[in-house]
Amino acid sequence: MDDTSSVEMEAVPAQLHERKQWVCWRVEERDGKETKVPVNPETGGFGSATDAITWTDAETAVAAVELGDADGVGFVFSEEDPLVGVDLDDCRDPESGAVDDVAADIIERLDSYTEVSPSGTGFHVLVEGDLPDGRNRRGSVECYETARFFTVTGDHVEGTPERIARRQDALRGIHQDYVQPDEGTTDDTDVGASTTADAAPGDVGLEDEELVEKAMNASNGAKFERLWNGRLGGYDSQSEADMAFCCLLAFWTGGDQTQMDRLFRESGLLREKWDEVHYADGSTYGEKTIERAVQQTSEFYDPEMSQTADDVEADGQSATSRADRGEVYLAEKNRVLADRVETLEAMLEEKEDRIAELEATVERLERELDTGGAEPETDTETERGDESESSVWGRTKGWFDSD
Repeated sequence: MDDTSSVEMEAVPAQLHERKQWVCWRVEERDGKETKVPVNPETGGFGSATDAITWTDAETAVAAVELGDADGVGFVFSEEDPLVGVDLDDCRDPESGAVDDVAADIIERLDSYTEVSPSGTGFHVLVEGDLPDGRNRRGSVECYETARFFTVTGDHVEGTPERIARRQDALRGIHQDYVQPDEGTTDDTDVGASTTADAAPGDVGLEDEELVEKAMNASNGAKFERLWNGRLGGYDSQSEADMAFCCLLAFWTGGDQTQMDRLFRESGLLREKWDEVHYADGSTYGEKTIERAVQQTSEFYDPEMSQTADDVEADGQSATSRADRGEVYLAEKNRVLADRVETLEAMLEEKEDRIAELEATVERLERELDTGGAEPETDTETERGDESESSVWGRTKGWFDSD
């Protein structure tokens, strides 16, 4: 099946166009399964749904696809936007366009901008609202509002609104009916695949100090250290930085929310907002940020997969392909960050040169204004005598003398 995307950006709502939360994606095979991997539109390297450095505007993302650097474009949901994406998989016949009853009911009730997915077998519905508490996936229905990107095709579904509408009540109903399991349901086979949080391994056996040391010495350790120290470079807001750091903590702690909270409180990102109640169920901002970070984390630190080179040599075993891929990914992420820093430094230097140029121009104009539009008199101009009358000041002076 061909998942490459031709993007019809004219149909994409302005609510998405106006935000610099765009990435590209390409299809790669991982563990025998085709996966849409986020791509940084500006560098062609790895992108991330939790790292704003790898995001850009819609035009740049589309240009990258047109140049053949990626298969399609995607929009990243973050804490800073009011958007929720509802992903409906395997519910549409790409040949006939027939839609199953569940998808038809959800699309009708949400009554907001809807488009066909790249494969043609599903839909993406976007609404404004807040995702209700609880799980975010059940069977073929998934809901996301942060730390996730949606592929965007612009293949608008006829009969649905052209704008993204606010649908809080409808979203709450859809979540209750199709995503949140009935009370007492514990068997995931009855409700679809388990969430990422369910698959979290829990305590990985690292004490706080050891964990921080390992995280800082990893391939993306510079990012961990920067956030640990409370530096927000590359993020539009502290909320985005909080989520990015919590995703890193989720990986290293194995999704242990108690340890995540304890480590976050030791970091430079801690602020009063962390303990403020922000949700109707009494959850604080910090509790919900940690919960969502665990839900969005797809891989967790595995001590058995982290042998040193000496260990590998001693037992004669090599790292698995999964560990290799992880190292390649982290190395590429580190390179992307370094490239971005270099680009920003070059832009800063250009801006400083431009500021110096403008300041020199302002100084020259002020000097000319003070002298009546003439350049300061020099010895050469004095020697020219009558020729000075040809200057602006000379001609102006002549007008008054003639009177």
